[in-house]
Amino acid sequence: MVSTPAVLGLDFGGTKIAVAVADLSGRRLGATTLESRAGSGAGEAMSRCLTAARELLAEVAPDHELAGVGAATLGIPYDDRVELAPTFPGWGELPFGRLIREAFPDVPVRLATDVKAAAEAELRWGALTGCDPGLYVNLGTGLAVAIVAGGTVITGAHGASGEIGYNLRSTADVYVDGDRRTILEHVVSGQALETTGTARLGRPVTAADVFTMARTDPAAAVLTDEFVRELAAHLANLAIALDPSRIVVGGGLVRSWDQLEPGLRRALDAAVPFPPELSVARFPTDAPLIGALALGVEAAGVDLGAEAFA
Repeated sequence: MVSTPAVLGLDFGGTKIAVAVADLSGRRLGATTLESRAGSGAGEAMSRCLTAARELLAEVAPDHELAGVGAATLGIPYDDRVELAPTFPGWGELPFGRLIREAFPDVPVRLATDVKAAAEAELRWGALTGCDPGLYVNLGTGLAVAIVAGGTVITGAHGASGEIGYNLRSTADVYVDGDRRTILEHVVSGQALETTGTARLGRPVTAADVFTMARTDPAAAVLTDEFVRELAAHLANLAIALDPSRIVVGGGLVRSWDQLEPGLRRALDAAVPFPPELSVARFPTDAPLIGALALGVEAAGVDLGAEAFA
């Protein structure tokens, strides 16, 4: 009896790790989510993920042959390390690709940054379909964008295009090394808002808490206004440089879209010669996982059609 092929998708984020199994058409067979628990160590997080992946495969696809694995992660993944992943202690030293290949020997594996995987999902099946160019903005634990042009996601010479979390914030930052200045991600990201909010509001809060409190608490409202203004400035400059037809926003903070959208829309309309459309992504919180599943299908040698993940 010939077994039916299946693929595995892994999405490693700063606050959660998502795992899913799908068939070769992109139909999801099962999924599970774990807390990243960064404080417990990068190796422990990877181990828990791989264990959960094996258990999920055994549960939802016991008679399926694993034909491909796609893995998306914060930072830029290589077999022996992950670059630009400062929000997860120890993640940079993890032999990322090698550990996944060793866990699933003789199975083809494809790796990508989480934001570029998300943009790929939006380009092929979501809100960036037909956009040339288009821009995907991820507002999660960290901050990054992905640029879509010519029907593809631009990677850059080192896979680092769109890493705007490292942007200079003012002329005072010119000539200053990144480890001696406040980079954009330190003030515009979920982790940054949590840190700043906890310090200035006098009690532990999450980024979501700050946005919720901002509806009634003037101090929290000041924080969210600062957050949106700085994000809007960099987004407007990107739009001026790229002239995108549409900007789509995903990541955990889009749950507060009604508080984010007015300021971003106002900034784009005021500053950009040809203001782009602005919307929430089709897959606002799980696009990296969908992108990881797509990577797994592609690793298996299958070209997904336009109806996948519909």
